[in-house]
Amino acid sequence: MNFKPCILIPIYNHHATIGQVVSKLTAYGLPIFIVDDGSDTTTQHILATLAESQALVQLHRLPVNGGKGAAVMHGMQQAYAAGFSHALQIDADGQHDIADVPRFLAAGSQQADAVICGQPIYDDSVPKGRLYGRYITHFWVWVETLSFSIADSMCGFRLYPLAATCALIQRVNIPRRMDFDIAIVVHLAWQGLPFHNIRTRVIYPEDGISHFRMLADNLNISKTHSKLFFGMLWRLPTLLRRKLFPAASTVQHWSKTPERGSTLGMSIIARSYSLLGKPVATWLLYPVVAYFFLVNRQARQASTDYLARWQQFHGTQAQASLPRWTSSYRHMLAFARASLDKLGAWMGESINAEFAAKDEMEALLASGKGAMLVGAHLGNLEMMRALASLQHKTTINAVVYTDHAEKFNRQLASSNPRFQVNLLQVTSFGADTAIMLKNKIDQGELLVIVGDRTPPAENGRISTASFLGSQAPFAQGPWLLASLLECPVYLFFCLKQDKRYHIHFEPFAERITLPRQDRQGALRQYIQRYAQRLEYYCGLAPLEWFNFYDFWASNQAQHAASPNTKTTSSL
Repeated sequence: MNFKPCILIPIYNHHATIGQVVSKLTAYGLPIFIVDDGSDTTTQHILATLAESQALVQLHRLPVNGGKGAAVMHGMQQAYAAGFSHALQIDADGQHDIADVPRFLAAGSQQADAVICGQPIYDDSVPKGRLYGRYITHFWVWVETLSFSIADSMCGFRLYPLAATCALIQRVNIPRRMDFDIAIVVHLAWQGLPFHNIRTRVIYPEDGISHFRMLADNLNISKTHSKLFFGMLWRLPTLLRRKLFPAASTVQHWSKTPERGSTLGMSIIARSYSLLGKPVATWLLYPVVAYFFLVNRQARQASTDYLARWQQFHGTQAQASLPRWTSSYRHMLAFARASLDKLGAWMGESINAEFAAKDEMEALLASGKGAMLVGAHLGNLEMMRALASLQHKTTINAVVYTDHAEKFNRQLASSNPRFQVNLLQVTSFGADTAIMLKNKIDQGELLVIVGDRTPPAENGRISTASFLGSQAPFAQGPWLLASLLECPVYLFFCLKQDKRYHIHFEPFAERITLPRQDRQGALRQYIQRYAQRLEYYCGLAPLEWFNFYDFWASNQAQHAASPNTKTTSSL
């Protein structure tokens, strides 16, 4: 599909804001379809002036007010007939952050068949009744679709694939008023379209005009949910089949696998933890994990594959200790419990932990030297950063790729504002990043980075190493970075064994040295040593390696099977 987007603005009497909205949108050079939904004469005059003065604006007028849905659907059909592949719907009242338009377009160009949905970030201007009421609708949409893939079902900032959407409009009677945004995404989800959510700022201007009719529109939304619920019931076999037995698809890199779970669900567990205590929150994890175990086939298969490899690598006795699918469920449950422990640590809860190499860590801190700590998605690495920060022992900077866990990181941030202070989101290591990290090392701070995931960039540098009996790709980035920083490197893992956390800390190298004559060979040796130590620690706590994707196959597919793919833009 050729990606040919346009912008679509439905408008009803927003004469005070439409000029500024259009002025900002013209910077992107896209045709702008404005559909006047029976506005007053003042708005009509302003729109006519805009159409005459702005070459990008195409004005369409409905003779009488038919509702937001009527205007949007009319604009979609006009845009599709004009040859456009996608329409970016945006409101005329200035609520949406127009600076995020490139993000929606970039996501649409990469996922041409997906609906790109805005997920609002509200400030204090949002009416609380409207905010809390939205979660009722979100809940019913999750039920109606049997999915959490639609993060916000009422946001009017969306990029629609027009072929599928216009075909739906021709075939199905979609509501035409405020319930349009809800109904259209549910029907598109029933058709099997994928969804991609983008966090975007939404404001409610003090002098803004709202056309939401509290009683009438809430009644319409309630009726729409009733219809959608019964529509879901007779589609239930199809929806369940998709969940349990999804069609085969191309292997995705881990960074492109959408984060599971909803903000509301995480908030409920966090609130339960705060009000009712950890035991109640822990019990809530069982049904939540059971749901994801059933519906997330990719994670279930990846877990089973990893555990099978672990069993084969460690021999017959290990095979007897980890029975099949029950181990996969326990594997996911261990991840959920670790996440709950992270939340508790950031809320200030006392953690039962044993530090086997405490003297070495104290010696490092007393020396005042900076160092790099290389960990993995094994155990609870995040907890140690929380503990160290809360106890004010040192400054620990976690170098992470946070897009993949955006919701959970927000939840931690809400539980303790200190969470984000030393969280360094890095997607590529350029010169500016290296300088910034070097300054932190020189100040005696610690950098924590994981070594068991390949870079988010598909052309990031990797090397293969033997891991659990098979060749697997590992990132070169941590070791290249350590070489540039000229600092000591330690391995660091925090594992839960016998209901207690054990902190493992061991020297890896005083310096990472990469000679020019055999740079790649030296990198492979360091990475193989790391993989061997990761094997060892996986042996201590096999259910605590939390990479729920095809670690061996998917990364190789994404990196074109080359053991040393290179790029000049990232390490």
